[in-house]
Amino acid sequence: MSRKTAYIGLGSNLGDRGRFIEDALQMLGQTPDAELANSSEAIETTPLADINQPKYLNAVAELKTELSAENVHRRLIEIENSLERGRGRRWSSRNIDLDLLLFDNEIINTDTLIVPHPQMHLRSFVLSGLCRLNRKLVHPILNETVEVIAGRLNGCDFAPLIDKPRLISIAGNIGAGKTTLTKKLAEALSCRAILEAYDTNPYLPKVYAGNKELALSSQLYFLTSRVEQLNPSIREKNNPVVSDYVFQKEQIYAKLTLSKEQFTLYQKVYSQVAPGVINPALVIYLTGPPKVCLERIHKRNRAYEQKIEISFLEAIDAGYKELVAGWRLSPVITLNDFDCFDDKAVSGLAEQVKYYVMPPFTSPVRPTEEHYESRKND
Repeated sequence: MSRKTAYIGLGSNLGDRGRFIEDALQMLGQTPDAELANSSEAIETTPLADINQPKYLNAVAELKTELSAENVHRRLIEIENSLERGRGRRWSSRNIDLDLLLFDNEIINTDTLIVPHPQMHLRSFVLSGLCRLNRKLVHPILNETVEVIAGRLNGCDFAPLIDKPRLISIAGNIGAGKTTLTKKLAEALSCRAILEAYDTNPYLPKVYAGNKELALSSQLYFLTSRVEQLNPSIREKNNPVVSDYVFQKEQIYAKLTLSKEQFTLYQKVYSQVAPGVINPALVIYLTGPPKVCLERIHKRNRAYEQKIEISFLEAIDAGYKELVAGWRLSPVITLNDFDCFDDKAVSGLAEQVKYYVMPPFTSPVRPTEEHYESRKND
């Protein structure tokens, strides 16, 4: 029987955390028909759901085995029980926690086991450990390497969305294809699209024509319309909503178009209304050369955009790069030179988006030894 590779997440935040991790690794290495091939160093992490808990130590182990995924899972529970793991509420403190993250390239979905682990793509502490072992390892559902998936989190960990609006925001320069992608994603996901109020902004054409006195009016128009569009009431049961902008880009344009005095006033209004705007569950960031964006702007031939200069697009591009580099609110999928008119590419992206923002978000019921014993007699 050929051996397969299992990746296992280890965590502890009670007692001698390092000793529990070491003991669990030793017991993994003693598993019949298995070999502990490698393990990452343990790193300290903040609890995901309860900041009042003690901090965790987390590591990832690589196991070569002839066992099935279910039997590996059973072995993990045996080890947890041997180390006297408690079975409290979800995400409660525990002296040891073992999760089967990946099992070769298999996709498993049963009442008691989901592989890949359904939340590993939201956890930097898991992905960083996997990257230390094999950064080119491919997630069998997302079809991306763990290195790419880890980069989407910017070092952060995210809890699954429960009873919250699932907003997908498309970010990028003027002419990057945000509106086109928003419409196509909304169609692919059978959900609502929210579009910027460009055509209804009475001040924008005059601002692009050089009337700087109306710049503040234009920015405030956009600000108020976005506050109206992105309020918590947009929640539509479990369906996501796609917007062709990310609200936080307001700061980029305000800094570029407003005078010092205008910006000071704008900031006062922004600070009052921004807390009422929901944050995205996922950002899709379209990048590309400003020169290409300018060519697209000329091609679509909106009269008020024709005086946009390459220097303005370069400044916007720099602003977006700074915004994304410091982003900590959600995962970010960065797409370089993405063809928004390629239906196959959009369809593939939609499948990835579903995995980030749509149910199911929960792990399966953790089986007990009694469960496995009863299965023997089925």
